[in-house]
Amino acid sequence: MSRYLFLSLCVFFSVAQAAEKSTENDARDLAYSLGASLGERLRQEVPDLQLQALVEGLQQAYQGKPLALRDEQIEQILAEHEAQVAERPAIPQSEVALENEQRFLAKEKAKPGVRELADGILLTELAPGTGVKAGPNGKVQVVYVGRLPDGSVFDQNSQPQWFSLDSVISGWRSALQQMPVGAKWRLVIPSAQAYGADGAGDLIAPFTPLVFEVELRGATG
Repeated sequence: MSRYLFLSLCVFFSVAQAAEKSTENDARDLAYSLGASLGERLRQEVPDLQLQALVEGLQQAYQGKPLALRDEQIEQILAEHEAQVAERPAIPQSEVALENEQRFLAKEKAKPGVRELADGILLTELAPGTGVKAGPNGKVQVVYVGRLPDGSVFDQNSQPQWFSLDSVISGWRSALQQMPVGAKWRLVIPSAQAYGADGAGDLIAPFTPLVFEVELRGATG
């Protein structure tokens, strides 16, 4: 066999294997995502669900195998469950939002390099600074990007902009006084230090923690 032909075949099989692996990964990711979405809903709706029985019923139905219960039994059980769910008092959206916030903050706090400031603000230093710091009534010149917990951008600037510390959210006011000029920080600000229970119109829902990447270009006392 020609050396070049052999090399070409090696490349072909490597690409084919990579494509097959990518396809397998995509299929697994889809299945996992469906399971995660279903699991999240069921965790809220049926917190004491027997997972082994759930998986057994899922497998048998998906594979077209005979089920352990008759169709009419399944319909009756599901109807009774739906009736019980309908009778439960609805969980206030504020409680759901607060639970989501606590889970998000706990996940962020567990990331490497994160340290906690006063009032639960989480800081990751992206670049150090050696300049002056702003005073409590001072001003800061910053370039920043603000994101919601899902990563979507709700505010940003491309040119340095001055702000008075007495005109920004309390999370900024607290963190930026500790930030030397030249530094770039990632800040995770709890909703209590941002827009709290009121939110900010249609842009920021109540009890939403905010994530900022802030580069401090200038500061005054």
